[in-house]
Amino acid sequence: MLKYVSLATAACLVAAPLHAQQADRAAVARAPLYQITPYAGYMVFGDMLRGPVGTSLSSANGAVYGAQVGVNLTRHISVVGNVARAGADMQVGIPFLGGLSVGTSTAWLYDGGLQFSLPASDRSALPIRPFVQVGAGAIQYEVQSGPVSAKATNFAGNAGVGADVAFTPNFGARLMAKDYIGKFDVQEATQLPVEGRLSHNLAFSAGITLGF
Repeated sequence: MLKYVSLATAACLVAAPLHAQQADRAAVARAPLYQITPYAGYMVFGDMLRGPVGTSLSSANGAVYGAQVGVNLTRHISVVGNVARAGADMQVGIPFLGGLSVGTSTAWLYDGGLQFSLPASDRSALPIRPFVQVGAGAIQYEVQSGPVSAKATNFAGNAGVGADVAFTPNFGARLMAKDYIGKFDVQEATQLPVEGRLSHNLAFSAGITLGF
């Protein structure tokens, strides 16, 4: 009897890791390979320029909307690509008077990078997966004031944090905050020998994630 118990225990010890590996492979197989996330939110722009006596030039805060595509390399690492548009008034900041509108500004955001996801939380009714993103791309500004218009394309690095909430394996919601860090290329836009200011442009968004 003792011999049979020992054999059964050994079989269980061997079978448990194999079962865990099979379950892990099955979970990977069920997970969607591709994801697309259309989203909308709010963009907070940093100053493009800083002038004398505390003056500044910036885009007013405004709506942002776009879409992100992801390809899952593993259960926790994905390659992501993003395009978004944000539009707002151009503002000149004057001490004691606040921001004065001097035109309109449109910013197109193009970037790609990597997403690192943590395991889903099992403490809530719906699985929640926190993640971080890092990447690089460009911001294209289109500025217009009356009959005068200008364009400038600038390199921008980015970093973001967020969380995915899964309703089903192929459908969920995403909340994210992302920081685009770059300079407005004043020389390209105006031909003036002025250097733009390194600014942080924060995008806060919510979207729907579709997997397939």
